[in-house]
Amino acid sequence: MVIHMANHQAALDGVFYALSDATRRAVIQRLGQGPATVSELSKPFDMALPSFMKHLRVLEANDLIHSTKTGRLRTCQVNPKRLRAAESWMAEQRALWEARSDRLEDLVTKLHQKEKSR
Repeated sequence: MVIHMANHQAALDGVFYALSDATRRAVIQRLGQGPATVSELSKPFDMALPSFMKHLRVLEANDLIHSTKTGRLRTCQVNPKRLRAAESWMAEQRALWEARSDRLEDLVTKLHQKEKSR
């Protein structure tokens, strides 16, 4: 159980690391529309292809995308399963903070009502 949690945490760390860069987030956003070639993905960015390829390698290493090569074309696709893992973690955090916020609101309301009754 502990090993599974550690592996899950390491994978989640990798996802957030990969998504910490604006270029990589833009690639993921574009791939949300469907598969694209490396050439299509790199077109909007003002950087040399080797630099862009480093971004793709980070995304692939963290299993956010995968690519296939047909002839001279490399086509990339997003891995929605990995994105869902990050989304799930964020939903858990949101629920935790909303519950805390609700408890704080209840406390403030009770204190305000107590103050009024004096």
